[in-house]
Amino acid sequence: MSLNDTFIKNSTKYSGRPSGDKHSDGGGLYLHVTAAGKYWRMNYRLYGKQKTLSLGVYPSISLAQARRGRDEAKKLIAQSIDPSMAKQEAKQAEKLAAANTYETVALEFHKLKAESWSASHAAKWLRMNEMYMFPEMGSMPIASIRAKTVLDALRKVEAKGILSTAQDLQQMAGQVFRYAVQTDRIEQNPVPDLKGALKPHIAKSFAAVLDPASVSSLLRAIDAYDGQPTTRAALKLSALFFQRPGNIRAMEWGWVDLGNAMLTIPPANMKRTLHQKVNGRPHLVPLADQAVEILKELYLLTGHGRYVFPGARSFKRPMSEGTINAALRRMDFGTDDHVAHGFRAMARTMLAERMKGIDEHMVEAQLGHGKSGPLGGAYDRAEYMEQRLAMMQTWADYLDKLRIGADVVQLKTA
Repeated sequence: MSLNDTFIKNSTKYSGRPSGDKHSDGGGLYLHVTAAGKYWRMNYRLYGKQKTLSLGVYPSISLAQARRGRDEAKKLIAQSIDPSMAKQEAKQAEKLAAANTYETVALEFHKLKAESWSASHAAKWLRMNEMYMFPEMGSMPIASIRAKTVLDALRKVEAKGILSTAQDLQQMAGQVFRYAVQTDRIEQNPVPDLKGALKPHIAKSFAAVLDPASVSSLLRAIDAYDGQPTTRAALKLSALFFQRPGNIRAMEWGWVDLGNAMLTIPPANMKRTLHQKVNGRPHLVPLADQAVEILKELYLLTGHGRYVFPGARSFKRPMSEGTINAALRRMDFGTDDHVAHGFRAMARTMLAERMKGIDEHMVEAQLGHGKSGPLGGAYDRAEYMEQRLAMMQTWADYLDKLRIGADVVQLKTA
């Protein structure tokens, strides 16, 4: 006799028997009624043993659902698969999937890699994921995430107009999913399928004056700058050194050797990988006579402290990040005309276009860029320092001529 919904709802009351009441539906399926509730069970035999499979609690599991569970179990038994074991494995898989969310795997990957990354990159990686990716899919089991889910999260970032951030997040997500593949959480990384799905980000170069007449105007404006003398000196040295703005403003007197006309920036302060920061060589910057004179004058003002360019409020901190750009705006050089980072582009372009005979490798060495080829980093070592010092002196002399307007055409050197 098969059960029906009316019978189950109205007639299956617990009789009080210690073992409970069992109402059969056929095929091994029965409803087990006890003092605690009504449970669907299925009896079956496999490998010569009698076993019982739990199929859920009534009424959460209806009669129709219980029958489907019985039929699925029979299919497994026909394949010599124990449905009870299969159920346990499925529960374990669900538990594992719930534990391996995108956020969990991402944080595990971050912890693994953070020690080999620079502190700033590690902090940025985590901050960007916390802001954009974790709220969208952080709680989802990583095995359930498909390419469309990732794309939807990235599209929200793209819609804000921060295309570079969307591109960075796509790369970061790819790292997390690749790690999930490597640790056997998922079979395939979905991120490569998103290639070309986002709007391209076209990087905008830092604004810089690049022709002699404009450089001449900039240099005269710096000479006439009536703000803090340390800021004016920082502007002048930015043109002479063409180092990164962060290295200029954070320059320490301990790095400066006026007697040997050399600035030595420790590897930890350079834009490098963590390994290079720890194990790399310092960056050597030979000083032209003009740079030495500016630094000597500065020493009278700030030489008693740590920083060449101390902050306006405290000598214990370096000049603030926006000081140089603020000074440039005050001189009517807006963000579309020239910015602090533009001094590097200005020197690199004009050394290549206006000065013949300058080895491009020496320019790259002075910029602090990594170099490849058979000479590797040789141009940044002592054996090429004489040539680099000559290049920097030639550059400083050229800027002096532009400043006074004596030479705004191409300068040819031997």
